[in-house]
Amino acid sequence: MAGLLEGKVVVISGVGPALGTTLARRCAENGADLVLAARTVERLEDVARQVTETGRRAVSVGTDITDDSQVDDLVTASLEAFGKVDVLINNAFKVPSMKPLASTTFDHIRDAIELTVLGALRITQGFTPALADTNGAVVNVNSMVVRHSQAKYGAYKMAKSALLAMSQSLATELGEQGIRVNSVVPGYIWGDTLKGYFNHQAGKYGTTVEQIYQASAAASDLKRLPTEDEVASAILFMASDLASGITGQTLDVNCGEYKA
Repeated sequence: MAGLLEGKVVVISGVGPALGTTLARRCAENGADLVLAARTVERLEDVARQVTETGRRAVSVGTDITDDSQVDDLVTASLEAFGKVDVLINNAFKVPSMKPLASTTFDHIRDAIELTVLGALRITQGFTPALADTNGAVVNVNSMVVRHSQAKYGAYKMAKSALLAMSQSLATELGEQGIRVNSVVPGYIWGDTLKGYFNHQAGKYGTTVEQIYQASAAASDLKRLPTEDEVASAILFMASDLASGITGQTLDVNCGEYKA
């Protein structure tokens, strides 16, 4: 049976060791060829190998999405490799400043906005002509931080809230060109990266990973955290033709922790 993205070319920015790698694998398993972008080229090569093992093609392009010329190079490399682009997934992420806004430096806030918001806009602008040619889709990976207000998350929430507003505006502006723009909003994502963080927290506070997991999942209806594959499934849906009539929307993936 054909996959959700059969014959499509998908560009993923921010291909890191967690969701980015899972996304690349899932897109390939669903029939897509991949353009993989991140600043760490060595990691990209490993993910590209995983993609080619599924029988699909992959191109790795070391890219800092805060740099105009590097984004231009990414667009050129993508079109030279595959001749088209059907989907752009903006997944770039940087650990935010975890300080109260009253003591967060403006440099930290600027860095968060430059990568999360302006980086996503820069890469979307670069691929707009190609996406218009294919009636393509943009999926921006956001965060449940936009659904709550917790101490020390201010700079991160500012950046992600701006990304959400930008996504809605882009959906309106690019809709006439046939381009869909949607957001997927996960909270904690259960996988090796989060397991490592919980393990660190367990050692710091003298508890166990299981206890931290249970406390983190307690507020959700399903009493668990979504996995990387579950979040990737939501992103694949928004990227696929199954969502051809959906744009400007936000799909929360949090096992029922928050109600949008």
